[in-house]
Parts: sequence; structure tokens; C-alpha cells
Amino acid sequence: MRDRDHVMNTLIKMGNDGRNKLQVVADFDRTLSKYVHHENICATCHQVLEEGEMPEVYKQKTFEIREKYLPIETNPNMTIEEKIPYMTEWWTQMHELLIKYPVSKNKLHDMVAASTAKLRDGCKKLFDTLHRCDVPLLIFSAGIGDIIRELITQQASCYNNMHFVSNDLDFDENDDMKGFKGNIIHLFNKNENAVHDSDYFSNLSHCSNVLLMGDSLGDLQMANGAENVESKLTIGFLNFGVTDRLELYKSKYDIVVCEDETLDIVNAILNQIIGTDLF
Repeated sequence: MRDRDHVMNTLIKMGNDGRNKLQVVADFDRTLSKYVHHENICATCHQVLEEGEMPEVYKQKTFEIREKYLPIETNPNMTIEEKIPYMTEWWTQMHELLIKYPVSKNKLHDMVAASTAKLRDGCKKLFDTLHRCDVPLLIFSAGIGDIIRELITQQASCYNNMHFVSNDLDFDENDDMKGFKGNIIHLFNKNENAVHDSDYFSNLSHCSNVLLMGDSLGDLQMANGAENVESKLTIGFLNFGVTDRLELYKSKYDIVVCEDETLDIVNAILNQIIGTDLF
């Protein structure tokens, strides 16, 4: 924690206000999903496709693209503003490649089932609790929304209190992919997407306490559109590069969770806010 007193005071305020004033905003890849499982690195949304029955040329090209842009994403010496043009290039190239080698809904289902992508330990408990308490959950991701929903459906449950903002695929009447819907969402433009121009946050103006979770510095912008915010607690998951990046993450996030593949801390915080009788 960068400021223990701030965290404790925020938790007390949120606890006094209870579930009715709470909303949760979370990234997906490597925030709600695992970075490693049994010492093996897990797939992100896009990597689910690379593990699946896609043409070898697709897999090779995605590897080359990621090798080019990942060092830029994680470079601690570059500002977010400096990274944005490169992230736009990265996502544009990935989307164009997938459009060239499209998938069907059935194929997507099978690839998710066979993939190494996994929800964090305690994620189902988180979803169940938020649904039971009618706490809105915004899952805001630069990944592929159809894969996210499929993964949650297969490993936990999709509920009506969940709202997804991601890169959604567009399918034809035969459930074959024909492109993407809307504008590209990459790691560092989550404060510019359509959710901030919609009525999502205005409809939640009574939910003035925000619990935000992410694994990149760009994720801190996800709740910029929230209205009437009285308290906000941010939790950052630092999955790798702790030695080089911990101080930077501590300067940005209220709480930094290092190399932990569970949601134990998040669920413990909800326990304080919502009440032990619901766990």
C-alpha cells in the first residue's frame, strides 16, 4: 500500500455505506484471469486463438506482432502518451489478421474450452457475491469480448449485473465471424471508449463508491466516467517484473498485489464492505 491510512479510511467509508453505494470496475486479462497456473503462463483472450485450431501462418504472425509491441507496453521508461500510438498499431494489426482468418461461434466455444486461460482462484466467489448483492460489475477489457463471456460462462457464471465493454466480434446469420463491432479498445484508451459516452455511469450515480481492479497503468482510467464518486479504491495486480515495476505501481495504485493468482484480497475487502453474512 502506498498510503495505509488512506486505504483504511476508504474501507471504513465504504463499509459504512454498504453494498447499495458500491460499484466494481475490473479489467479482465490477468486481472480477473490468471497470469500463471501450476507455473505455466496462461493464455490471454487473444492467445486463446493462438492455442486453438488456427492456421499456422496466423499463429506465427501473432507471435511476431506481440514480440514487437509487448516490450513497448511494459517499458517503465515510456509514458502512456508515448505508448498509445504503438498500442493502436498493435491492436489494429491483430484485428486485421483475425478478420483475414475468421472463426465461428462454435469454433470459439471449443477453443476456449481447450485453452490454458483460467479465471483467478476466487473469481467465481466474487461474481456470485456481487450478483447476490446486486452490485454492478463493469468488465472493461482490451481483449475479445466474446471470448471473455465464453470463458466466464464455462468456468463461472455470467449474470445480469455484469456489463461488458471490449472488442466484440461481429457474426453473420450463420454465426460466422465477419469483423469487429465498434472502435478498437487497447490497453491505454479505456477512458475514451463508448461506455464513457453512454448512460452506464449516469445510471449508477447513486453508486458513489468505486472498487477498481487492473493490471496495467492504463486500467486506472476505466472509471473516469463514474459520477458523484465519494470514494475510490484501486487494486493493481503486478504479475511479473516486480523488482523493476513495484515502486511505479505503488505510486499509482492504492493496493498492489504481487505475483498472486487469487482474488483473496479483493474478496476480503468485499467482506468488509458487504458483510460476512453473505460470504
